[in-house]
Amino acid sequence: MIPLSATMKRVSRPSRGPSSAKKRHSSKNANTHGTNNNGQIRVIGGQWRGRKLPVLNADGLRPTTDRNKETLFNWLMPYINDARCLDVFAGSGGLGIEALSRYASHCDFIELDKAACEQLKNNLSLVGATQTARVHSGDALTRLKELSGNVFDIVFVDPPFARELVAPTIAALEKFHLVDKGSVIYLEHESELATPALPESWQIIKEKRTSALCYMLIAVE
Repeated sequence: MIPLSATMKRVSRPSRGPSSAKKRHSSKNANTHGTNNNGQIRVIGGQWRGRKLPVLNADGLRPTTDRNKETLFNWLMPYINDARCLDVFAGSGGLGIEALSRYASHCDFIELDKAACEQLKNNLSLVGATQTARVHSGDALTRLKELSGNVFDIVFVDPPFARELVAPTIAALEKFHLVDKGSVIYLEHESELATPALPESWQIIKEKRTSALCYMLIAVE
């Protein structure tokens, strides 16, 4: 398990480049900012830096901007090398692919939409990551149960808005022993939603709010 580091610092200094799509079945901003103008996501760091990958142009895809993505991976810098990752609501897989580009050892992706899963598999093949990734098609909470006992170093939790999935996902990660001491969880939800109570051993170590989003990094201690 990757040890926690007191040197972790959230910094947001990327260029204001085009947005890169991540997701998904959101009830907000559906089909408005789901992809950039070219229908692509861009890897912003690591071995595939600058690589552009096609994404599914579907209703409900919700973007992760390059700026927010770089902020997040500045947070994760002390943890990412050789990490085992889990992208729970993967969408385009932008966060998991970014982690693999930055030398995470493995990533499991969970995505409900079958067409998005196929596109994600194609993109993993394009970057040569089929041996370091698995794509699980289906309901996230069901797939988390099936992954029971697989401990992950980094977990990305960015569920669709207005579906009441944040609390059940947090509970499932703990119940099925998917995280352990030293794990970190990235959690993102709409700003008007109160963050659910966390397990006693989970501590928020970084947090930021905007008018639309609340996002944070949580350490398991």
